[in-house]
Amino acid sequence: MNRRDHIEQLQTEEFDCLVIGGGASGAGCALDSVLRGYKTALVEKTDFAAETSSKSTKLIHGGVRYLEQAFKNFDFAQLSQVRHGLEERHIVLKNAPHLARPLALITPVFSWFEGLYFTIGLTIYGWFASGKDTLPGSKWLSKAAVKKRLPRLSNKIHSAVLYYDGQLDDARYCLAIAQTAATKGATVANHVEITGFEHDESGKLVAALATDLRTGQSLKIRAKVFINCTGPFADHIRLKANPQLSKRIRPSKGVHAILPYEVLGGEDALLIPKTPDGRVVFAIPFAGKLMLGTTDNDYQQLEEEPVLEGKEVEFLLETLNPYLDQPSRHGQVKAGFGGLRPLIAADPSKGTKGLVRDHEVEHDQHSNLVSLLGGKWTTYRLMAKDTIDEVEQKIFQAERPCQTDAQLLVGAEGYQEDAWQQLQSQSDLAEDVCRHLNRHYGSEATKVLEVLAANPEWKERLHPNYPYLVGEAVFAARFEMACTVRDFLARRIRLEILDWDVAQQAAGQVAKAMGAELGWSEKQQLQEAEDYIELAKICKFIVIDNLPNFSDQNINQQQRFITLIDIIYDKNLPIAVTASQNIHEFTTSRSLEEPFKRTISRLYELTSMKYNI
Repeated sequence: MNRRDHIEQLQTEEFDCLVIGGGASGAGCALDSVLRGYKTALVEKTDFAAETSSKSTKLIHGGVRYLEQAFKNFDFAQLSQVRHGLEERHIVLKNAPHLARPLALITPVFSWFEGLYFTIGLTIYGWFASGKDTLPGSKWLSKAAVKKRLPRLSNKIHSAVLYYDGQLDDARYCLAIAQTAATKGATVANHVEITGFEHDESGKLVAALATDLRTGQSLKIRAKVFINCTGPFADHIRLKANPQLSKRIRPSKGVHAILPYEVLGGEDALLIPKTPDGRVVFAIPFAGKLMLGTTDNDYQQLEEEPVLEGKEVEFLLETLNPYLDQPSRHGQVKAGFGGLRPLIAADPSKGTKGLVRDHEVEHDQHSNLVSLLGGKWTTYRLMAKDTIDEVEQKIFQAERPCQTDAQLLVGAEGYQEDAWQQLQSQSDLAEDVCRHLNRHYGSEATKVLEVLAANPEWKERLHPNYPYLVGEAVFAARFEMACTVRDFLARRIRLEILDWDVAQQAAGQVAKAMGAELGWSEKQQLQEAEDYIELAKICKFIVIDNLPNFSDQNINQQQRFITLIDIIYDKNLPIAVTASQNIHEFTTSRSLEEPFKRTISRLYELTSMKYNI
């Protein structure tokens, strides 16, 4: 994808459909539209999948919790969502096998009755899967069998129920959808912000006014139909098109914390079926780490990136620890992320966890804007189909068949799971690197090798503990429309959500490699790296683990602690503190009573700040 050419097309050509929003639903709409023969454009304000679509739990599923709610509440909407999710699960797995794969999930139980309850429920869950579905069915495992699969589980469990769903690399999957749309003729561009619209005399939209955020260039994009796929930000575009509309979106925040893989020590995921507030929490192996989440809370600060907060870390660890033989601590959390769900507004008195994660296609007859509202990752293709169907029926008065169910995505054509061996035979790269390239790029991995062959320095790792190479930044800038250091570190590879320290260390190398490809001056390379490092500083926190009680016996230790807190306070950094007692219960030595009072006051303030992981 040559971004410069696509920007030129946006400015000079007229389109049948302009899709606004480059997440899964927007990319899905663009692909569906272009496959039906419509001249299509796709624009995204930041980067493909930069918001909701890169911050999911990375599961492809019908929703076990939705099934339980459906039967308990006789809620057919929830039941329909489960059925659609399981049908789409098969397609998501089939169309990009390098980016999506089956995942075994284990639900521990503490009694025979619990085991029976979940076995029946998960058996019913399997019945709703499509007849084409090839995933194994659920089964009840003995305690010994469970411990063999997840050796770090608590000995207090009685047994467990195993079932299968799917897992995907959400950011890369979204990128693959956009790339596929581009290969089929769509014009796509990231870092393009819609700033307004032009209307005709009747109020219908005729053009979108936009800005290329990388160059500052103003754009006027003409189209017959404008499709709003901006997720949690949908109301922003709706009200630009027609200020008379009422807001429809109720954003919900969900966070994930990243722990070492060894916390569970197995390839299976853990499903914690019930938390005190009625949620489910997953602990899922992902890219050599363990991803723990999620939460579900109202969130209205759309101008701020959602982040992982201290109370959320505590909630997640407190939820996980009863299932482990050894508890996890704050100090093991090295990274994490927060995201927003675009839930459709309902009764404000009800919590967000009670809202159906379904979607709705809205056609505003005054402006002619079509908005895709709500939904979830698993059903992105169905959501796009429903949207383009609506465009055809209400605007184009046409009926062209949807083709996305059988459309392999970029990297899937000819993909073989063991192709890493061939990559290794064609190069001098290590096995873990070749496995990564095969899983990450699929059949496009050979193109990565061609790039790497041009410069020996590009074969160097960004960090010895990870399989990511310097040359991947060049490939991302050349072929994947990566425009910033964060585009690469957060979404082309997933280093940002795995290890903040390493991502920060790699910023300079990435900026140099991308800069050489994109024509950045040395000054701009330095600035791009510094911008990312500054972001990383904001997105980090300090952990003080296992804080002891202080007394006259450890006065020197207490003095160092007071000094440390003073430094942290002066720099205004958020911290997490773990201790065997609450802050107000801390003791002090007699000689340091007065300065320690100030320290306690500062601790209260610092621990109330957000953890921007």
